[in-house]
Amino acid sequence: MGFLLVLLVIILIIAAMSIKIVKQSEVYIIERLGKFYKVADAGLTIIIPFFDHVRSVVSLKQQTMDVPPQGVITKDNVTITIDTVVFYQITDPAKAVYEIQSLKKGIEYLAITTIRDIIGKMDLDETFSSRDGINNKLRVVLDEATDRWGCKIDRVEIKDITPPADIRDAMEKEMNAERNKRALILESEAQRQSAITIAEGKKQAAILEAEADKEARIRRAAGEAQAIREVADAKAKEIQMVYDAMKKANPNDTLVQLKSLEALQEVAKGDANKVFIPFEATSALSSLGAIKEVMKEKENK
Repeated sequence: MGFLLVLLVIILIIAAMSIKIVKQSEVYIIERLGKFYKVADAGLTIIIPFFDHVRSVVSLKQQTMDVPPQGVITKDNVTITIDTVVFYQITDPAKAVYEIQSLKKGIEYLAITTIRDIIGKMDLDETFSSRDGINNKLRVVLDEATDRWGCKIDRVEIKDITPPADIRDAMEKEMNAERNKRALILESEAQRQSAITIAEGKKQAAILEAEADKEARIRRAAGEAQAIREVADAKAKEIQMVYDAMKKANPNDTLVQLKSLEALQEVAKGDANKVFIPFEATSALSSLGAIKEVMKEKENK
């Protein structure tokens, strides 16, 4: 009974050593008698105890690695500190295990040397304005170098570029001066636009006022002309009525002249600037003048 119990325990131990369950996004590097045997993918894997063993568990997920901040010298001899992060993914687990002692250390050292080489060819200002270019150059160099390690570099990002304290102070002063300059330019531009807008408004107001005054003058003149025409028409009608009445009465010449004078007196009372005197009225006026002279001579005698 004890023997069977021991045998059962041994069988369970061997089974536990033989059966391996590989998780999703992971692979097992299995060696047999110290030599690479196979790559076990996700799922159930059976190995031979004491002959096979799992050399390494490799993750196939995209991984990140922070490269320690490095002090590098730019082309214009300024020492800056660059903090970088690398995104990579293992594409060949066997190469990642057997081609290099430590994949992470290899990527880190390669990134450091590459950063120093790229930054050493650039000025300080260029390093701040060319982050995308630096990231792309780093990615290309690292991807080519790590391909034989079964690794693919997806992205390289510069997290921070830190210049020396005195350089930062100078840059901050320059940026403040530039901001003040832009603020003054914007303020002067706003004042100029305001002055232009006010001037345009005054111009439009003056034009509208002149047009309104012109229209008012035209309307007043038209009204006055219409009033004169109406008065003249009314007087003409009155004269016509008198003429018609006299014509019906068959008057003599003396009566016609007197009635013409009366009509002329009424016309002269109007607002018109010109008075048209009929020919008959002028004859009557001449007769009246002669009568007036006779009367004066009688009074003198």
